[in-house]
Amino acid sequence: MRLRRAARVILVGAPGVGKGTQSERLLTRFPQLSAISSGDLLRHNVKTRTPLGIKVERTMKTGGLVSDDLILRLITNELNRRGWLFGGRPKLMTLSASSTAMGDGSLEGADAFGSALEVDPLAGASLSPQASEDPAASFLLDGFPRTATQAERLDAIVPINWVVSLQTPFDVIMQRISSRWVHEPSGRVYNTSFNAPKVPGLDDITGERLVQRADDKEEVYRARFQKFQETSEPLLDHYAKKGVLWEVEGMSSDEISPKLYQEFERRFL
Repeated sequence: MRLRRAARVILVGAPGVGKGTQSERLLTRFPQLSAISSGDLLRHNVKTRTPLGIKVERTMKTGGLVSDDLILRLITNELNRRGWLFGGRPKLMTLSASSTAMGDGSLEGADAFGSALEVDPLAGASLSPQASEDPAASFLLDGFPRTATQAERLDAIVPINWVVSLQTPFDVIMQRISSRWVHEPSGRVYNTSFNAPKVPGLDDITGERLVQRADDKEEVYRARFQKFQETSEPLLDHYAKKGVLWEVEGMSSDEISPKLYQEFERRFL
């Protein structure tokens, strides 16, 4: 199935609603979609010791939060690297320029790079109010934006043209969360409601004990859910005003997926 225009997609949903599942299914069904994860971009830049990665690593090691400016720069560079942004903007400080400034990779160069970002976080980006409409420039963005302020700043780089609000009743999500058990060494996840281990409490492969994550406990999850509601409402309002918000309800991922496929095809095929 070939897309007729670029799809720039964000999924929004409460923790445990199945956002990861729906993302994987969309990417499998529509291979022209590429996954862009702000978390993956952060980890890659830290691992490969880019100037931006050094800046991020220092922030994380001191317990600070990675700023919106840095996340936006990561996303901008990734889209630009793929050739999905076009237009003009003065290249005040590019990654290559900052690498030259660093010479032997010293942190002073990274500080200079960070200072340039503070003045203009989009410095060096090749920007346009209109991103490429080539179907090959289709992506599913994960991890950003999480707030209306972040969304407004992202709009200046690339206009998202479909935002999906995944909705499942709180009680259903809570039941799903409270039934989840994890094998920590491997990351394997079980659910006593629909994917139970062969032996209760033990991993199918190793026989080791399963644990429940601290943030899967009801009191912790309720706090996370409340926080999500507080931040997501303005975010969804922002995209609703732009006419790109679409809401879908379901009791399970299997109920939601067919609706998601149908709407995606209606908009982009």
